[in-house]
Amino acid sequence: MSSLRADFDELRERIRHGRELGHASFEPIYYLIFSPDQILEVKRQTPAWVAKLHQEGWDVHSFSVAEQIWDLLQNDPFWQLCVNEDKASPLDWERTNKSLADLITASGGLLKRLEDNLLALEGKPNALLLVTDLEALHPFLRIGAIESQLQGQFHVPTVFLYPGVRTGKTRLKFLGFYPEDGNYRSVHVGG
Repeated sequence: MSSLRADFDELRERIRHGRELGHASFEPIYYLIFSPDQILEVKRQTPAWVAKLHQEGWDVHSFSVAEQIWDLLQNDPFWQLCVNEDKASPLDWERTNKSLADLITASGGLLKRLEDNLLALEGKPNALLLVTDLEALHPFLRIGAIESQLQGQFHVPTVFLYPGVRTGKTRLKFLGFYPEDGNYRSVHVGG
């Protein structure tokens, strides 16, 4: 298994070369894939990775899935109702997870926020979007579903820090236990 450092170095090279290629049909979407047991190490390394990207001239913007989900939940008018329902039936995980998933996806929710971030960076030279904390999507949805809905909107390099297992050139298993998914149109590094 390759090291996180080597994988990050390869990712940087791929981003740099992808920017120079400029194929019209190529969307600059990159996944840095790492074992789920490395989630904490990735969180420790992320500030150094951002600094390295800045040193190389990238204008890095971070999008934390965990922070976005928490903000969506707290600001939803039905949040308190969900909290109260959960208190009434604390062991009904299926209902709780469905309610939370509905809040996260309502009116585009998380998808809309990522889309807005991508739109705000369009046309900005050397902009790069770093999407972190994908594990917060469990058990609500997977990033592949969001990526596919945003097809054609990735105009700046977008890096997803993906906890999972690579099972082929384009197939990934989110968190290592979800069924493998081959619907990614991205460059995969690591895993």
